[in-house]
Formats: sequence, C-alpha cells, structure tokens
Amino acid sequence: MTIRTLIPVCMALALPMFGTADVEKSDLDVKKISRTVAYSLPVFHLNQLPMDAYISTNAFDLYIDSLDPARSYFLQSDIEMLSKDAQNLHKRLRKGDIEFAIDAYNILMERIQNRIEFSEKQLEKGFDVNVDEEFVWDRKDMAWPQNEAEWDDLWRKRLKNEYIARLVSKEVYSSEETNSVETVSTNQVVEAETVSTNTVAEYSEELEEANLTPEEFIMERYKQFQLTMESFDEEMLLQRYLSSFSLVYDPHSDYMSPSSVEDFDINMKLSLVGIGAMLRPDDGTARIVRIIPGGPADRDGQLEAGDKIIAVAQGNEEPVSILHWPLYKAVRLIRGEIDTTVVLTVIPASDRSGTRTKKISLVRDEVKLEEQAAKSEVKEVDIGNGQMRKLGVITLPDFYADFNATSHNEKDARRASTDVRRLIRELMKEGIEGLVLDLRNNGGGSLVEAIECAGLFISSGPIVQVKEKRGVQVLPDADPTVEYDGPMIVLVNRLSASASEILAAALQDYKRAIIVGDKQTHGKGSVQTLMPLGDRKGSLKLTTAGFYRINGGSTQLKGVTPDIIIPSYLDVMDVGEDSLEHALPWDTVRPAMYRSLDGFDAQLPLLTEHSNERLENNEEFQLFLTRRDRLKERYETKTVSLSLSNRLAEAEAEKELDDIQSGAFLTDDEEDDEQASKDIILDETLFILSDMIDMEKIAEQSPLLAPNLSEN
Repeated sequence: MTIRTLIPVCMALALPMFGTADVEKSDLDVKKISRTVAYSLPVFHLNQLPMDAYISTNAFDLYIDSLDPARSYFLQSDIEMLSKDAQNLHKRLRKGDIEFAIDAYNILMERIQNRIEFSEKQLEKGFDVNVDEEFVWDRKDMAWPQNEAEWDDLWRKRLKNEYIARLVSKEVYSSEETNSVETVSTNQVVEAETVSTNTVAEYSEELEEANLTPEEFIMERYKQFQLTMESFDEEMLLQRYLSSFSLVYDPHSDYMSPSSVEDFDINMKLSLVGIGAMLRPDDGTARIVRIIPGGPADRDGQLEAGDKIIAVAQGNEEPVSILHWPLYKAVRLIRGEIDTTVVLTVIPASDRSGTRTKKISLVRDEVKLEEQAAKSEVKEVDIGNGQMRKLGVITLPDFYADFNATSHNEKDARRASTDVRRLIRELMKEGIEGLVLDLRNNGGGSLVEAIECAGLFISSGPIVQVKEKRGVQVLPDADPTVEYDGPMIVLVNRLSASASEILAAALQDYKRAIIVGDKQTHGKGSVQTLMPLGDRKGSLKLTTAGFYRINGGSTQLKGVTPDIIIPSYLDVMDVGEDSLEHALPWDTVRPAMYRSLDGFDAQLPLLTEHSNERLENNEEFQLFLTRRDRLKERYETKTVSLSLSNRLAEAEAEKELDDIQSGAFLTDDEEDDEQASKDIILDETLFILSDMIDMEKIAEQSPLLAPNLSEN
C-alpha cells in the first residue's frame, strides 16, 4: 500500500473519500454478504431489534473504536466528517455498500503516517524525565484531539511514557531470572487496550539483542505497526465492519468471514487448538476468556483468564505481533503440531494499564480428558477434642461429555454426570459428613450434563428455563433418584459461567445447597448458534436463546449471587458479562412450578458471621485483601506518572501484585511450597460446611433451639 502525505489538520474536513482502491480486493461477493447480514440480524437474533438508525450509529462507534480505541490517531474533525452519514450506514449496508469501512481505514492510515513522522522528530528532541506530569493511558472515554497542538501534546506524552517505560524495564525487570516466563516492558501503557504500536518490536528478540537505544526501539515498533496495518485486506475489513453491526445486538454475536469459519472450533467456541484456551477480541488484542481444563495452559498454570495475547513466536523464531489481527489469523498462528513450542507475549490480567508483558512458553498438546474430568478428595477439619471431621470435595472444571461415544450408546461413554455420581458414591464410602461441589473457573459445557448433575442432589423437578423466539421451555430432571442428600455447598467465582450458573442457581432456588464464592458469577445467560450464510459468505454467530432460573430470573448479567460472599481479586477485574459493551439486559419470565426444601435461611446469618470472624483473624487472607485493594486501585487509576523516579518506585511496589492468583494466595514464605499454594477460599468453605453440620446436629437434638441460631 502506498501511504499518502497527510493533509493538513486545518483541511481535515475536506479529506476525500478514497474508496476501495488502496485495499487489496478479495474474491468474496462483498455486496451479497453485506446484504445478507443486514437482513439476517434483525430476523434471527433473539431480541429481534430492527436494523435502524440506532443500530447504525452504534455500529459506527464500535467500528471507529476498533480502529482507534485509544482515540489517539483520528482527529475530532475526522470523526465529524465520517459521522455525517452515521445514521444511514444500515441503509448502505442493505445495498451491499461497505465503502465507509474502507474510507475510515484509509484516513486512519494517513494519520498513522503523520504520527510516525512526528514521533521521529519528537524522539530526536528527547524528554525531560524529571518533570512530573501525567499521561492518561485509558482514553476510551476521552475526546479525540481537537486540533494539531492538542494532538502533538498527546503524542509527546505518549512517546515519553514509552521512553520511561523502556528505562524502567531495563532498570527493574531485565535482571530478573526467569524460566518459561520472561518479564519485559510493553513500553506503552496506553496500548494495553488500544490499537497499539506497543507490541511488535518488544516481541522481537532481534531488537532486544541489537541493544537498541530506547528511541530506536520505539521507532522500530511504530514502523512495524504500520506494516501490520497496511496488510489489512478487504476480507479483514469486511469482518470487522459487519461484526460492528452484530455486536450492537449483543457482545457474543459476530460475523465470521469464510477464512474465520474455517478455523472455528467445535461447540461454537473460539478455542485454541494446541494450548487449551478460549479467546475473544479485545481492543486489538486476543484476550483469554477461559483456560480449558486439561490443556497445556491449564497444566502449565501461567496463563490466566483476562491475560491479553499480543505476540506469538514459534519456538526460537522471532515473535510476530498479532495486535489488531482478526482472531482467526491469531488462532492459526497459535495452533501447531503436537509437541512443538509456542511462545506467547501477554499483558497480565493483573496489569490493566499494560505497563509490562511476560513471555510464556508452552508445548502444544491435546486436551487430556482425564485431566479435564471431575476429581474428588477427602478433607479433614479439626472440630476440637482431638476429633477430625471428614468432608468431601468434588472439583468439576467443565460439564464435559464424549458426544461421539454417547451418540453410539457406548456403555462407558465419558460424561460429567456419570463421573460425579461415581465420585459421590466413593466419598460416601469414605464416611464424609458434608460435600463441597467446586465449580470455580467452570465456564460451562453441556447443558444436558449440567441438568443431570443438578438432578443428583434433588428428587426431580425443573432445573432451567430456556427462552427462544418461539417461547419458553422448561427443562427438568426427571430421575427421582437422589445420590446425595446431606449438607452441601456449591463453590463458585466470577469465572463460573453458563451451565455452572444453571446448576448453582437451581440448587439455590431449591434451597438444596448454600452457594459460596465471589460477589457474583460470570453472568452469561445466553446461547449462541452458528448460522451459515451460504457458500463463501461466512457465518453469523448469533444469540438465539437465553437461560432463566426456575424462579423466573435470568442468569444473564447478574449471574448467581452467593449466599455467603468471600472477597476475591476477580471482583475488581473486568471478567464478567457486565464488563462487556452492549450486553443483553437482565429480565424475567414466569417462574416454573417447583417446591423448595426447608433450606438454610435460619442458619445463614450465623454462618456468615462466623466466616467473617475467621477471615478477619486470618493473617494470610488479610494480606491478600491488602494486595487486592492495591490491584483495585491500579484498575481504577486512569493515569500514569511521567517522572522516571516515580515510575521506578511504582514498578518495584507493584511487582508483587502479579502473584495474586485465583483461589491460591501466596504467602511471604516462598520456600514453603505447600503453604505458598494454600487455597484459603476452599479452606474457609470447608469451615462453613463444618459449621452447617454442627448447626444441623443441634437442631436435630434440640428443635426448639433451632430458631435462635440466627439471632446470636
């Protein structure tokens, strides 16, 4: 692509609409695909919103933000010019016209060229790193630069931030010894969530070995970023533009181009074959939504939900930036042959501002069903007088099923419900007095298996309601057999989603179990369907149904609120459905007919009080809360200091925040491996379960005392 000289800012309103000449054409029938999407979205999506000016203006915002999330390249005059037809984009789409997408892209390329030229001059001038000023790294809600002076000042601070971050990286992190994780600086705080230049060169070992100056290092990245953006072709822009319309309907609906469909994995999930993770696009990066149980990433333990992949290397080869790539292209790069090595450069979930990245080396492998399967163990709790109480824990990371074996009626077909039933029976033989069903990080899976698992703990009745365009369907557990009817807790967190929320909600509504965990679960209460549009047209991934509790409330957005909440680091991070733009709202349907048990209502106040007291006196948990509060402060801070001394101090203080992990809190005694990986959440849950058992025994022995249990 040839980059033209930027038209002066004062003439920005007169920028010509360049048409499609600068973008490499594809062999797709773009007009027919665009028309098909325009007419399909309002018909087949669950909420059936009309394709009108509302959809059009929101699609405009989403597309522009996808090109310039940090609002650093476009000028306000560009936005004003492009927005003149924003309310009519849906009409143009019905005609198969996507020229707006090309026009906006071409203007962006003009601005990128201008900023590269500005950067070269500014880096030659240098920076005074002793001046204490601030840079706003989170510009999602900021206005675009109003004029050239404001534009230049923004970029001066942006470049200074990269320069300081490079110095901090050399000073604080370069001496750290790492094995499979190598900590480096992104050198561009703002670009953690933007169209960034922050990835390309720092992922280049060649640049590191060349020992470039910070100025040279920064310019190499910008030039590589420009090359990446110039590689966009018509199919890539088509997917991004049409997805902007589908994402207005809800964040899980998407247009997938023919190339993207080829890489779409089973179960309508964007899973990364080879490392075991699920991704979604996030402001130019590939954000990890979920670590698949039993996969290489799960076994390795270094990647976490919320991490953002920004570059990929094959073994010892030079890393390649995937920033701003369509997800299908990133997936292709990450996939590979079994037993080969892939090196991922990621921005840690704990570092929302993107000050640092880490390199994680993984050996590609298949997801091992045995490691994905449910597991159980017997835990002992000291109840005084030298006595220990046996409690069972079943960890269920996924509602899995061997669909192929099941469809052929194979007797030994592997299923989550079958495994959980077997584990319950084994635990009962061990003499357990209570059971914890651990659904933390369980992102869902088979709806049938979730219903079957719930049915193991109740006699029979409805489990979930499914709303489609044709009406509401109630899905029941029809098996009257109860495998376990004793004291029970379901343990959840913000990463418990979809089918796991259905099971937790059902047992909560029946008052069969107490729910313990984060302030709420993930909140994904929708079902997506892949709808092919025809040969070489791609597919629409559309939300076509919603999940509802048997009490009538949706699990969408609000998820499931635990009966007893234990503070978590996930509560301060953007990992739930409520963090997604255009998420479907919470609503209700008519409650199903069901009869709840007596439940634990009378016990809950005292159980909660005892739990709070224990955690207040738990030094390890209080240390975790201190770190969590600092993590929250980091998430809420939208600016970063441009004083080198301040940044060095901040870097040293914040390194330990990367140690916060879901369910396992690191202590100060790093040499004690057992202590260092202690699961305080599970331990506290076992104490709560033991309290439940004590209260039930008191109630059985002295029924008249039972009402007073909640009054203390």
